[in-house]
Amino acid sequence: MSSPFDAELEHGDLTEIEVAWPDQYGHVLGKRIPARRFLPRATGEGFPFCDAALAWNAVAEVQGDARLTNWGTGYPDVYAVPDPATFRRLPWRPGAAHVLADVVDHHRDPVRTSPRAVLRRVVDRLAALGYEARVGVELEFYVLNADGTPLQDGLHAYSLEKANELDPLLAEIGALEPFVPVEGVLTEYGPSQVEVNLAYREALGAADDAFRLRYAVKELARRNGLLATFMAKPFNGQSGSSAHLHVSLWRHGEPLFAPVDGRESDLATQAIAGVLRHLPGLTLFGAPTVNSYKRYEAESFAPTSATWGGDNRTGAVRSLVETPEASRFELRASSADANPYWAVAAVLAATVAGLEAGERPPARGAGDLYADARRLPATLGEAIAATRDDAVLAEILGKDAVHDYAVLAEAEWTAYTTEVTSWETDRYLRRA
Repeated sequence: MSSPFDAELEHGDLTEIEVAWPDQYGHVLGKRIPARRFLPRATGEGFPFCDAALAWNAVAEVQGDARLTNWGTGYPDVYAVPDPATFRRLPWRPGAAHVLADVVDHHRDPVRTSPRAVLRRVVDRLAALGYEARVGVELEFYVLNADGTPLQDGLHAYSLEKANELDPLLAEIGALEPFVPVEGVLTEYGPSQVEVNLAYREALGAADDAFRLRYAVKELARRNGLLATFMAKPFNGQSGSSAHLHVSLWRHGEPLFAPVDGRESDLATQAIAGVLRHLPGLTLFGAPTVNSYKRYEAESFAPTSATWGGDNRTGAVRSLVETPEASRFELRASSADANPYWAVAAVLAATVAGLEAGERPPARGAGDLYADARRLPATLGEAIAATRDDAVLAEILGKDAVHDYAVLAEAEWTAYTTEVTSWETDRYLRRA
């Protein structure tokens, strides 16, 4: 009997296949499977792993307060089932391939807390309304020496000279396709900070690409004796790293955000209205760590307010009215440390909410939007509270999944707020 993997395996040159899936923070988990052992499980029950991996925090500490898996459930196996559409050869390891997996339980049902399943749920909700979302992701990161110090100094956004100094790494990133469809690589505002633009495509594929890009960048940096970090704000006084999400809706190959008399379509404004209304609640999914909120600073190109405008980089939502195919909105609130599946799912869930409610956004802002009083959550604690207060988002994303995600975030926040830091002892030990 043939399988969807036969075309890739028939050449006989593959020796190993990585089966990969994300945890809640977007870390790349998985197993390395000898190619000769891959097919029976890939086309059968899948590859088992302990479901505690879907209930641990940013540093892999299992949190027993999760609803869908905990000490009371005994942390049973779940199964990683490879998605044939995601099978790719690894550019940096000849003879090896990589495939993304969906996670199912013993009954073959999707595990509701699996980030890929959460996004599929929202994509299906949009499809039920008659829409397909297309998403383009821009990811920023710092390239550092192995000891964590920047390779460069000064501000050199768009500098080809500084980009060339980061070769061969940047050249290798630019040549990642077909593993990841890279559209452009450039230097960003911080020293040795880089941005990668990914191809605009359907939502699940866009999240897959962003997930793989982070994996590829970190691996290629390591192989070059460097360290790449997607931490949101690794350095005081320097630019933070974002994950900008460009979103539009389509039906049967036709763009539905096509401008009307040079302005946004009604559908586009409803989507933007939903994102703005639910931005406090969705912020947690695009800014998942304590550090994420240190990126939100005035006059930093990161937003601080729940505002929107036209081609304006001072608000949270930037509406780009261009050709029919290129018209879209950009959510600028997500940071590079976000799990791309959760970040994309959250903005699309807010889009669904706006469409279902037929909302209209407030008047579009102009000029400097940093002064606007409608503030984004300023800390992880505020974001957790806003998420727990947003019943509409929870219903669209999945109540159990949102509950468990908030539990992990709460553990991060508690760990941070109870930690005595060197800043405190340096500041107060000799003065108190």
